[in-house]
Amino acid sequence: MREILFESKHYSALVFKNETEIAHYAAGIVVNQMKNKPEFLLGLATGSSPVPFYKELIREYQAGNISFAKVNTYNLDEYYPIDPTSPQSFLGFMRENLFDHIDLPEEAIHIPRGNAPDAEEEARRYQRELNRTGGTDIQILGIGSDGHIGFNEPGDAFIYDTHVTGLTRQTIEDNSRFFEDISQVPTKALTMGIGGIMNAKMCILIATGKNKAQAIHDALKCDPTPACQGSVLQFHQNTVFLLDEDAASLL
Repeated sequence: MREILFESKHYSALVFKNETEIAHYAAGIVVNQMKNKPEFLLGLATGSSPVPFYKELIREYQAGNISFAKVNTYNLDEYYPIDPTSPQSFLGFMRENLFDHIDLPEEAIHIPRGNAPDAEEEARRYQRELNRTGGTDIQILGIGSDGHIGFNEPGDAFIYDTHVTGLTRQTIEDNSRFFEDISQVPTKALTMGIGGIMNAKMCILIATGKNKAQAIHDALKCDPTPACQGSVLQFHQNTVFLLDEDAASLL
């Protein structure tokens, strides 16, 4: 850790040299809390930013330091429509980068179903699952270049519940790197709302790269606004932003 940029009663921002240091620090927080509470509720995110963190969790599991046998996971979002067996689905991403390498029971995986026949009903079903948790113990977050968290895109309001959302052109372009062609990127998604995120006892937001610098600036330095959904975390009870030097370059 190189520098503490912000430290308040509710949130802080820490700058690290690289993603490896971030992953080690984030995994340390999660591992320590999991050891004290085996029946842990862990909120998860997809995208490039958390991948090194997931590798650290796998390493900790393989070393015998933690078990996921009693853990339940809750993912932020999923494309809609998409086949859950597709490698481009967020369930496929999570299997490749975490689930297939740990002892997490299949029934403990919670994620919106991208192939549900009725997207609106699926959003309501997933919200009922989240309501039963009372909030995850830790929610892992990334942030989009437009400031979105989950797939809560910039708009006129913070939407509390899980919902169906259209993806902005910027998000589609950013995510096209995971597809052979931009035309293959789904234009809609099911996403946990801001309420589900804010109900987490702790949020850990990981951001790396210069393309995230403006979003991080707006999330931390501007007044909270739905135009930058990540800025709502200024109101969260316990959030830490873990940044590399590029992501923190505008602060």
